[in-house]
Amino acid sequence: MTDATPDIFDRPADAGRAGRLQAGLKKRYAREKRFKAYGIMAVAVAIGFLTLLLFRIIEQGHTAFYAHEVTLPVYMDPARIDQAYPEGTNFELLVAEQELARLGVQDDAAGTQARAMRSLFSSELKYRAADMVRDNPEIIGKTVTIVAPASDEADLYYKGEISIETPADQRRLSDAQIGWLDRIKAEGAVRTHFNGALFTNGDSTEPELAGVLGAVIGSALMLMVTAVIAIPVGIGAAVYLEEFSPKNRITDLIEVNINNLAAVPSIVYGLLGVALFINWMHLPRSSPLVGGLVLALMALPTIIIATRSSLKSVPPSIREAALAMGASRTQTVFQHVLPLAMPGVMTGAIISMAHALGETAPLLLIGMVSFVPGIPHSVVEPTGALPSLVYIWENASERAFHERTAAAIIVLLTFMIVMNAAAILLRRRFERRW
Repeated sequence: MTDATPDIFDRPADAGRAGRLQAGLKKRYAREKRFKAYGIMAVAVAIGFLTLLLFRIIEQGHTAFYAHEVTLPVYMDPARIDQAYPEGTNFELLVAEQELARLGVQDDAAGTQARAMRSLFSSELKYRAADMVRDNPEIIGKTVTIVAPASDEADLYYKGEISIETPADQRRLSDAQIGWLDRIKAEGAVRTHFNGALFTNGDSTEPELAGVLGAVIGSALMLMVTAVIAIPVGIGAAVYLEEFSPKNRITDLIEVNINNLAAVPSIVYGLLGVALFINWMHLPRSSPLVGGLVLALMALPTIIIATRSSLKSVPPSIREAALAMGASRTQTVFQHVLPLAMPGVMTGAIISMAHALGETAPLLLIGMVSFVPGIPHSVVEPTGALPSLVYIWENASERAFHERTAAAIIVLLTFMIVMNAAAILLRRRFERRW
């Protein structure tokens, strides 16, 4: 009797089975490679679109972060300056006429050239000149230097957004005005500087003077109202529903409605805000108070869902151990379960606030689309918000507002990125692995 054992794959049936097994393995590995390739392609497409979006916004908006000022020598003519009320003096016309004379340009009887020259400088010129006269009346009768912002069209020309080659019917600057701007710049009277007014001014009808400060403060006040209302109420509701409420049809119905409210379009919340807070409660329209209340209603479902998910992630052994040591149900929840779930709770709250910051439709319905030039000082004053400011500027007729629209989007995206990054960092810092 021999000890030799025949190889099982020597038989034809076994060899065929081994071949099918190898072919199946190759197909499975090929499917895995295709799946990975599809995933990489999806991520690459998403990154590509995001990069394209950011590049387009930055390309259009980076010019709004710098501006041009013109240094002008001005003779303070005593015959034309009202020392008692400097604001009543037409400094713009005074400067325009003197600048025309300095450039050797002859004006007509109707003052056409003077009006054209005056449009190259911002209206800020008259306020700066009036402040100089008010602070130092002794300059009347002397030649002083005034630094004034270039007008929106002149600023765009110096930024290269407008060219002499552009057809005349497609630009608001005439050939003569472009020639004057070139001569002024050749004399070294034009200076490029960081546009701090974009961050220190409120909204304005003149693009070169418009800023985002009023909208930023309005958004901050609105988010403060939203956070004060939505976060405590949302966390409290989630704790009750998850830890204390009886499991019956009523609680099931509440849970279904909360999930449905998270998917309701934001414009519906705007309609609710108009009907409830403005028409019925008579709260001030266009105020951060009403905006915060509307956004709080929007943020509540998200906070409740995120908080309940975080509470569910805490192991049951934590609750059982606390109860076994004699802790009450309330002590167990608020001294053990909720602190361990707090990273997820904080993440959900911050993300809901970031989502509320970018909402536009509810703000348009409650009147935050109106022009508000001042800086708000309380939650009941009319104000704008960053999303509504973007909407207003994009629909403005002046071309210079379009670059400021992109700049406002950059500011808004910066706030949202910071808030989302804070949520990620907090979660990673305090998250526990079970």
